[in-house]
Amino acid sequence: MARIIQVQWTCATLEEAKQIAQLLLAQRLVACVNIIPKIESHFLWEGEYCREEEVKVLLKTTLDKYELLREIIEERSSYALPEITYLLVDGGNSAYLKWVEESVHQVLD
Repeated sequence: MARIIQVQWTCATLEEAKQIAQLLLAQRLVACVNIIPKIESHFLWEGEYCREEEVKVLLKTTLDKYELLREIIEERSSYALPEITYLLVDGGNSAYLKWVEESVHQVLD
Protein backbone atom coordinates (compact mmCIF):
# COMPACT_ATOMS: atom_id res chain seq x y z
CA MET A 1 0.00 0.00 0.00
CA ALA A 2 1.16 3.53 -0.77
CA ARG A 3 1.98 5.92 2.06
CA ILE A 4 -1.16 7.93 2.81
CA ILE A 5 -0.74 11.55 3.91
CA GLN A 6 -2.96 14.39 5.02
CA VAL A 7 -1.84 17.72 3.60
CA GLN A 8 -2.64 20.89 5.53
CA TRP A 9 -2.91 24.11 3.57
CA THR A 10 -4.04 27.56 4.62
CA CYS A 11 -5.36 30.10 2.12
CA ALA A 12 -6.96 33.54 2.06
CA THR A 13 -10.48 32.86 0.77
CA LEU A 14 -13.11 30.19 0.44
CA GLU A 15 -13.23 30.75 -3.32
CA GLU A 16 -9.47 30.15 -3.62
CA ALA A 17 -9.80 26.92 -1.61
CA LYS A 18 -12.67 25.66 -3.76
CA GLN A 19 -11.00 26.47 -7.09
CA ILE A 20 -7.73 24.77 -6.22
CA ALA A 21 -9.53 21.82 -4.58
CA GLN A 22 -11.54 21.22 -7.77
CA LEU A 23 -8.38 21.29 -9.86
CA LEU A 24 -6.58 18.83 -7.58
CA LEU A 25 -9.57 16.49 -7.60
CA ALA A 26 -9.92 16.70 -11.39
CA GLN A 27 -6.25 15.79 -11.78
CA ARG A 28 -6.63 12.87 -9.33
CA LEU A 29 -3.97 14.31 -7.03
CA VAL A 30 -6.25 14.05 -4.00
CA ALA A 31 -9.02 11.68 -2.97
CA CYS A 32 -10.84 14.03 -0.62
CA VAL A 33 -10.73 17.69 0.39
CA ASN A 34 -12.12 19.15 3.62
CA ILE A 35 -12.50 22.92 3.63
CA ILE A 36 -12.84 24.64 6.98
CA PRO A 37 -14.12 28.07 5.94
CA LYS A 38 -13.11 30.25 8.86
CA ILE A 39 -10.13 29.99 11.14
CA GLU A 40 -8.30 32.74 12.96
CA SER A 41 -4.52 32.68 12.60
CA HIS A 42 -2.05 34.59 14.79
CA PHE A 43 1.55 34.83 13.60
CA LEU A 44 4.60 37.02 13.16
CA TRP A 45 5.28 38.15 9.58
CA GLU A 46 8.29 40.29 8.74
CA GLY A 47 8.62 41.22 12.40
CA GLU A 48 5.00 42.29 12.81
CA TYR A 49 2.24 40.61 14.81
CA CYS A 50 -0.62 39.59 12.52
CA ARG A 51 -4.11 38.23 13.06
CA GLU A 52 -5.97 37.06 9.97
CA GLU A 53 -9.12 35.16 9.14
CA GLU A 54 -8.17 32.33 6.82
CA VAL A 55 -9.43 29.08 5.32
CA LYS A 56 -7.94 25.73 6.37
CA VAL A 57 -7.87 22.95 3.80
CA LEU A 58 -7.17 19.28 4.56
CA LEU A 59 -6.32 17.06 1.59
CA LYS A 60 -6.05 13.25 1.60
CA THR A 61 -3.58 11.77 -0.86
CA THR A 62 -0.48 9.61 -1.20
CA LEU A 63 3.09 10.67 -0.54
CA ASP A 64 4.10 10.18 -4.18
CA LYS A 65 1.57 12.85 -5.25
CA TYR A 66 2.78 15.47 -2.75
CA GLU A 67 5.38 17.36 -4.81
CA LEU A 68 3.06 17.94 -7.76
CA LEU A 69 0.21 18.89 -5.44
CA ARG A 70 2.49 21.36 -3.61
CA GLU A 71 3.65 22.93 -6.88
CA ILE A 72 0.07 23.46 -8.06
CA ILE A 73 -0.95 25.08 -4.78
CA GLU A 74 2.12 27.34 -4.74
CA GLU A 75 1.53 28.43 -8.36
CA ARG A 76 -2.11 29.34 -7.70
CA SER A 77 -1.97 30.58 -4.11
CA SER A 78 -2.57 34.24 -3.36
CA TYR A 79 -0.02 33.99 -0.53
CA ALA A 80 3.69 34.66 -1.06
CA LEU A 81 4.46 31.85 1.41
CA PRO A 82 1.51 29.46 1.79
CA GLU A 83 1.45 26.91 4.58
CA ILE A 84 1.65 23.52 2.89
CA THR A 85 2.60 20.71 5.25
CA TYR A 86 1.75 17.05 5.53
CA LEU A 87 1.36 14.37 8.16
CA LEU A 88 1.89 10.68 7.51
CA VAL A 89 -1.20 8.62 8.25
CA ASP A 90 0.07 5.63 10.21
CA GLY A 91 -3.28 3.99 10.81
CA GLY A 92 -7.00 4.21 10.44
CA ASN A 93 -9.90 2.61 8.65
CA SER A 94 -8.09 0.31 6.21
CA ALA A 95 -10.96 0.38 3.72
CA TYR A 96 -10.86 4.20 3.69
CA LEU A 97 -7.08 4.27 3.28
CA LYS A 98 -7.36 1.83 0.37
CA TRP A 99 -10.00 4.08 -1.21
CA VAL A 100 -7.65 7.09 -0.93
CA GLU A 101 -4.89 5.15 -2.66
CA GLU A 102 -7.17 3.85 -5.40
CA SER A 103 -8.70 7.29 -5.97
CA VAL A 104 -5.41 9.04 -6.66
CA HIS A 105 -3.93 6.20 -8.70
CA GLN A 106 -7.01 5.68 -10.84
CA VAL A 107 -6.31 5.89 -14.57
CA LEU A 108 -8.29 8.62 -16.32
CA ASP A 109 -10.08 7.76 -19.56
